[in-house]
Amino acid sequence: MNIGPYALANNMFVAPMAGVTDRPFRQLCKKLGAGYAVSEMVTSRRDLWDTLKTSRRANHEGEAAPIAVQIAGTDALMMAEAAAYNLDRGAQIIDINMGCPAKKVCNKWAGSALMQDETLALQIIEAVVGACAPHGVPVTLKMRTGWAQTHKNALAIARAAESAGIQMVAVHGRTREQGYKGFAEYNTIAEVKAALTIPVVANGDINTPEQARDVLAYTGADALMIGRAAQGRPWIFRELTHFMATGTHLAPPLVVDVKHLLMDHLLDHYRLYGEFTGVRTARKHIGWYVKTLPGGEAFRAQMNLLQDAQAQLQAVGRFFDGLGLRMERIPAAGHGQSALEKEQMNKHKNQEEAAL
Repeated sequence: MNIGPYALANNMFVAPMAGVTDRPFRQLCKKLGAGYAVSEMVTSRRDLWDTLKTSRRANHEGEAAPIAVQIAGTDALMMAEAAAYNLDRGAQIIDINMGCPAKKVCNKWAGSALMQDETLALQIIEAVVGACAPHGVPVTLKMRTGWAQTHKNALAIARAAESAGIQMVAVHGRTREQGYKGFAEYNTIAEVKAALTIPVVANGDINTPEQARDVLAYTGADALMIGRAAQGRPWIFRELTHFMATGTHLAPPLVVDVKHLLMDHLLDHYRLYGEFTGVRTARKHIGWYVKTLPGGEAFRAQMNLLQDAQAQLQAVGRFFDGLGLRMERIPAAGHGQSALEKEQMNKHKNQEEAAL
């Protein structure tokens, strides 16, 4: 599929995640089969653009095209200025954040909170498209199904967004009210896809190849966006693309290969953040990699006490070397129930509870 003039390698995308999808993580996911990746959200507040945090998020050195940057804010003019700021720093696609459910974002009426005010949401969309169109830069939109179960307006916003020039819409199958609880629903995504001519991306609870297959088939979506399932398992993208192409499961990666992937990831992470911040922000990534591995929880507790990069790297190396003595491959993630099956189970449970 394409986003504007950019042909993508495949339709398995990395979802933008604050504190996660920095440049090293995006590059790793692309290396391991992701067809597209979107940056962490960059604030529209001009007074924060010179901060170290924002400068790191706007750093795309060595990143493969297309470079997509997500922006967040509540003022149409400021969002247009934020788009221009990121274009100057190499962004080739601008994504508008109307999906983040975090309280610190929504309390400022940004992220998914914008879905409560459709007039403001459309003003922001029109302003950002207006800033990007003269440069030939596509603008995309990521949102949720709505603010609450009683206020699902993704379809209305998606239609208005397409009319205003948005070139792709990604929908997470939960409301802001849900956060990440419960199960994603895909009926709303299917409705959005049926109503639009631009590409539509499905997001939420896609953890296995079977789930990916079923969600694509059910919604008719053009692509899938993978978020939490890629944390500590960035090779999920090549697993999904292999399954979609062949109908068979790709063997889990070798322990030694995961060791090298993680070590390279850490070195790139340190280069971006420096040693002090890098060691501390790398802990969550290491924790995700080892979470389901034998001895992973105990190792994580010990690793979190380490204060310098060399000690952290050595500890990771020893852990995987020891793991490699017991097994050749990382345990498979499992190929159980699809997300749609879980959704149906949840509906039946809710109906039974209501009957009682």
